[in-house]
Amino acid sequence: MQSQPSEMGIQNGVHDIFPNMDVFYSSGVWFAELLQRSLPGLESFWLWMTFLGDPRCVFIIYFPLAYFLLDQKVGVKVLWLGLISEWLNLVFKWFLFGERPFWWMFESGFSKKGVDFPRQFPSSCETGPGSPSGHCMITGAALWPVVTALTTQLSQHSKSWLVKILPFQVYLLLLLAIGLSRLFILAHFPHQVLAGILTGISLGWLLEPRVPLGRGLHFYLWTSLSLLLGSMTIYWTLIVLGIDLSWSINLATKWCANPEWIRMETRPFASLSRDVATAFGLGFAFHSSSYTQLKCEKPRWSQRAWCAILALVLLHFLSDVAQPQNVALWYGLNFVKYATFPWVVIGLLPRVVQAVTSKGTPSHKE
Repeated sequence: MQSQPSEMGIQNGVHDIFPNMDVFYSSGVWFAELLQRSLPGLESFWLWMTFLGDPRCVFIIYFPLAYFLLDQKVGVKVLWLGLISEWLNLVFKWFLFGERPFWWMFESGFSKKGVDFPRQFPSSCETGPGSPSGHCMITGAALWPVVTALTTQLSQHSKSWLVKILPFQVYLLLLLAIGLSRLFILAHFPHQVLAGILTGISLGWLLEPRVPLGRGLHFYLWTSLSLLLGSMTIYWTLIVLGIDLSWSINLATKWCANPEWIRMETRPFASLSRDVATAFGLGFAFHSSSYTQLKCEKPRWSQRAWCAILALVLLHFLSDVAQPQNVALWYGLNFVKYATFPWVVIGLLPRVVQAVTSKGTPSHKE
C-alpha cells in the first residue's frame, strides 16, 4: 500500500534527513508485523530485552553491578558513558527527528485505527523522536567498558581467541536482541536501530579512554551545568527557528492505544534531568566523607556482593517511588533521585556493608 508522509511531519518539517523515507517506514512496519505474527511465543522475551535496553538500566543496574563486581573504575566509566551518550542522543533526536512506527502507521494512512496487527505494548508509547534508537545507542556505549574489561581478564587466563572475543559476541548479540525488541513493539524502524547500535559502539570506543577519573568537585559541577546550558541553548535556538519540538509528544499522545502507557520518563527532558543530576551527584559522591574514608580499602568479595544486591534493590525502589502527576514536581524529584544514586553506590552502601559485615576485622588494604 502506498503511504503518504504524515501531515504534521510536513507542517513542522519533521522528517528524517533522507529525501524519501516511505520505503524505510513501510518496510519497517511490515517487518514488525512479521515478528509479531511469526514469533508470538517470544513476546515476553522481547519485552524483557527492551527493558534491559532501557537507558534507566545503565543508572540503576549496569553501573552498580560493574562498580562492585568488576572494578570501581569500570563502574564509573559505565555511568559516565551512559549519561554522555544519553545527552548526545537527545541532541541527535532534536536534529534528526524520526517518526516512530506506532504513530506513523496511522498518521500516514498506512494502517487504520483498530487493526489487530501490528499491535502496541505498554513500552511502545515513547514520546521522543525516533532517530537514533536511544536503547541501542546508550546501552551500546555504556556497556563498552564492561566488554573491554572482561576481554582483558579473559586474555590473561586463556590463549584461545574464541574465548577472548566471547564478551564482544555476547555484547553484539545483546544489542541485536534489544534492537529487534524495539522493532517488535513498534518503537523504532530498522534504520533507527542500526544507527543507534553503530553510534553506541563508536561512542564507547572513542570515549572510554577519555572518561574523567579522580577529578575535582568543580569539574563535575561544571559538567552538569554545561549539559543543562548546552541543551537549553540548542532547544531555544530550534524554537526560535520555528521548529516545534513538541511534535513527537503530540503524535504519541494522539495514537497511543492506551493513554496510561504515556509515561513522563520517556519525555526528552526526563533524560536531560537524569544526566544533569547524575553528573552533579557524581562529583559529591567522590568527595563525600564515606568515599574518602574507604577509597584506599579493598572490600572482600562477600562485601562487594552484598553491596551489589542492596544497590539493585534500593535503586530500583527509589527510581519507581514518588511519581507525582504535577510535571514540575516530577522533574524536581527525578533530579533529586538521580543526584542521590551515585552517592548511594559510591559512598553509602560500602560504608554500611563494611560496618555490618566486618565485625571488627578490617578490610584489606590495596
